[in-house]
Amino acid sequence: MFKTLSAQAIIPVTIAITGFVVICCILLYSVMKSDLVNDAVTYSNGLANTIVKSTRYAMLKEDRETVSQIITNVSEQKGLEHTRIFNKKGSIIFSGNKEEVGHLVDKKTAGCVECHDGPVPKATLGDMQKARRFVDERGVEVLAITAPIYNEPECFNAPCHVHPQGQKVLGTLDIGLSVPVLLKNLPVMRGRMVVFSLLVLILSVGGVAALLWRNVFLPVRLLSEYVDRAVKGESASDLPQCGPELASLAENIRTIVQRSEGEAKNSSTQSQ
Repeated sequence: MFKTLSAQAIIPVTIAITGFVVICCILLYSVMKSDLVNDAVTYSNGLANTIVKSTRYAMLKEDRETVSQIITNVSEQKGLEHTRIFNKKGSIIFSGNKEEVGHLVDKKTAGCVECHDGPVPKATLGDMQKARRFVDERGVEVLAITAPIYNEPECFNAPCHVHPQGQKVLGTLDIGLSVPVLLKNLPVMRGRMVVFSLLVLILSVGGVAALLWRNVFLPVRLLSEYVDRAVKGESASDLPQCGPELASLAENIRTIVQRSEGEAKNSSTQSQ
């Protein structure tokens, strides 16, 4: 397979370009997937903040029915796996799934341990720290966001509330989005990347092969044929046009052929 000059030149180049393209595709795909997840976390945080602001007025008025209806309506959106609000003690007080109401949340689970990993719970978290990924009981991969509901002046000054001013967090909003829905465009992007990579590979290898054939393989082949004719005693025509890389070799071959022809004529003359 590697006996010919073209094979020895093109096959290693093909292997090198293929490896480079594959590695670049894997790295690019990983970056794209990471960016999509980060965008999903940003979107989820924005959605959580919107829900907290939407329920704020109803909470100030102690309108539990309105808060419950908002959570129910939000939970009906496509791609949302769960929406729930639980108090500082970890008891679920509102949820899109009515069967969850009243249940206690394990503070050692993902999404809770980030705040409760020490003797004093953390009051604030970064956007990425609020996110967690897990597989729920239905086997669906979920990206969940835990957003604290802070105690604002309107809360501890309201006549219907009993939260002390020193209590920073009143409760927590927990929403979960389906990861397959968030990343539904990823397979399409992956397929387009594969097609694009194949085109790059074909064009790169084809371009390199064409340049090698024009500048190297064809001149070498013509020089080889020129030498073969000279060895057989045929009248050697003019040297083929070669690139600057092979010009010196072509001139040396011309000199050798002309010297051989001159010696052959001298031998013929002397013999006569």
